[in-house]
Amino acid sequence: MDFEPSDEQRALCDAVRTFGRTLNDGLAERDRRGSFDRALWRRCAEFGLQGLPIPPEHGGSGQSLTTTLLAMEALGRACRDNGLVFSLNAQLWAVQLPLLRFGTDAQRRRWLPPLCRGDLVAAHAMTEPGSGSDAMALATRAVRDGDAYVLTGTKTFVTNGPVADLVLVFATVDPAARSAGVTAFLVERGTPGLGLSDPIPKMGLRTSPMGEVVLEGCRVPAGQRLGAEGAGMGIFSAAMEWERACIFAAHLGAMERLLEETVSYAKVRRQFGQPIGKFAPVADAIVDAKVALEAGRLLLYRVGARKDAGKDAVLDAAIAKLFVSEAHVAQAMSALRVHGGYGYTTELGIERELRDAIPGTLYSGTSEMQRKIIARLLGL
Repeated sequence: MDFEPSDEQRALCDAVRTFGRTLNDGLAERDRRGSFDRALWRRCAEFGLQGLPIPPEHGGSGQSLTTTLLAMEALGRACRDNGLVFSLNAQLWAVQLPLLRFGTDAQRRRWLPPLCRGDLVAAHAMTEPGSGSDAMALATRAVRDGDAYVLTGTKTFVTNGPVADLVLVFATVDPAARSAGVTAFLVERGTPGLGLSDPIPKMGLRTSPMGEVVLEGCRVPAGQRLGAEGAGMGIFSAAMEWERACIFAAHLGAMERLLEETVSYAKVRRQFGQPIGKFAPVADAIVDAKVALEAGRLLLYRVGARKDAGKDAVLDAAIAKLFVSEAHVAQAMSALRVHGGYGYTTELGIERELRDAIPGTLYSGTSEMQRKIIARLLGL
């Protein structure tokens, strides 16, 4: 299997890296304030990031999944605003791709073009205060009432939730049916009964707002149901497969950036009369980071190749997600140690990289859930 990029893919990645570097100004202050920059969001859309995997007839450029992965890795390499990159990925894989695959023609025409243009920000709302990893044990109800559904419940840890113009909400039409009752709905900002909280303060990815979505008798037209009644589990599973495969391409980019900075530091920082890179423990840590980066890249791009070929990639996506997320945290921790006291300060941004890496072991299914999925698919 050949993972060597084509000339066109190389040119796209070069352009993405050049653009990504323009997004870094003011990052330290945005991170300190925990602020989402809508102007940067629109600039990303003008460049074409939100439309990469979306067909031209719906406002995108129709790139393959592998090409999109390469572009998002390039973005993660050049853009230090990991929160902004995460918000872009969350919309792409957990809202736009489900809308493209499961939406009606009318739904696609209505929402995909403005999402690609950056006019709208979208959020995916599944997790509830009482159901995290047990995603199908939903308390949020959807009751049919004529030509609409009335939604009642609370969602939490919703990426992009506080700034969302469109929320993909999962609710159950029949609690007794468990997963067979889960149904998806597209709910617009301003819909009576829909409440979006202020951002929840958090450890990392601070420029990516996360909050609660509260539904209190929220009346949603039946035409905004995504898929059939009871199809929500399939939609959610597909979204998670895309997300596990694709969101972590940006992690690879961030890992490569951090590796290059650590190598450079190890060459110039001297202790006991020589560069610290000459000490075996430092060199070994850097080598381990390089090996993990290359292994993660192979795992992730195998997922892209399988998806582009129309093959199932549930197992591959879970393996890639588990490995890359854990490797990213380990590498960031290692980089902090190599930089010593300087790494612990906010000046270099190494501590921010560690804070931003840790959530990768939680979102899109925890590491423990990935192990459970892998074990199940191995017949255990």
